[in-house]
Amino acid sequence: MLIDSMYPKSFASDNHAGVHPAILEAMAAANHGDSPAYGGDTWTSAFEEKTKETFGPDANGFPVLNGAGANMVGLALMLGRYSAVICADSAHIATHEAGAAERLLGVKLMTVPTEDGKLRPADIKARLGGLGNPHESQPTVVSISQTSELGTTYSPAEIAALADAAHESGLRLHVDGARIANAAAFLECDLKAVTTDAGVDVFSFGGTKNGALAAEAVVVLDPSLAHAVPFLRRQSLQLASKMRFISAQLSALLTDDLWHRNAAHANQMAARLADGLADVPGVSLAYPVQSNAVFATLPHALAEALQQRYLFHFWDESAGTVRWMTAFDTTPEHVDDFLDDLHKAAGA
Repeated sequence: MLIDSMYPKSFASDNHAGVHPAILEAMAAANHGDSPAYGGDTWTSAFEEKTKETFGPDANGFPVLNGAGANMVGLALMLGRYSAVICADSAHIATHEAGAAERLLGVKLMTVPTEDGKLRPADIKARLGGLGNPHESQPTVVSISQTSELGTTYSPAEIAALADAAHESGLRLHVDGARIANAAAFLECDLKAVTTDAGVDVFSFGGTKNGALAAEAVVVLDPSLAHAVPFLRRQSLQLASKMRFISAQLSALLTDDLWHRNAAHANQMAARLADGLADVPGVSLAYPVQSNAVFATLPHALAEALQQRYLFHFWDESAGTVRWMTAFDTTPEHVDDFLDDLHKAAGA
């Protein structure tokens, strides 16, 4: 299915967007002459410095190829052979990575049902009853998604409370940061506030959903863990030979707050879309809009009529809930055209 020939704009995923011009320029600038492979290049060194400038002097950034790989490498740093990971039942590692954590890392996922995709300290404590019991997997890591898979956002205080709860019991805190830029933009804070300052141990820094091309990073904030990343990254097939092209993109995102501009714009377009739903009969928001995701519940017939013109998917088909995503290149005109077609289809 060729999206560009059939649909005016995809609202299915921010992965459907192209690459930001500034990031393409950064890649083109890296495309001159030869350079050492596997990260021994000046662009990767520059990204490593950018990581420390952004997240603090103890932060270590390691470029990888994709978000699922970033999660596997980051989690592997903190897990043993009998470990378990506490996460929301909607977490990406539990629902959309084809069992990679169980298959590749050999760990148990202790999922927690949530109404908004977010864990609370009490959820951690409720899963610690088997600590020290050799008959049970041992909780070792708490993993959260920022933003959550339902588009909701953890505040710095909420993350800090989870970090405290985890650390008090000898666990570490991992953050799947595929859309961490959208979270920080919504919260009007810097990236350090929702990571280093909040007590996170390891997180993934998502670039692909924010205007990059196959560019993610594992960021390690606990220096005692960083030495193992090069080996685990190689074992996990996440070591890029021409790493300069990934590092150049990540550095571009961290330069002059490009990450923030892209994410804030995507968030604004989602808010514009959500605001335009208020007077559409039969349509309601399923979750608060706190990022670039809009979850709406509407009649199946209405959703299916819209799908003739726009690409998006049902999130919960039985409930009639769909997910509409905006991106750095979504325009007000894209949103307004979508809303106009929605009103027409609804007879509003």
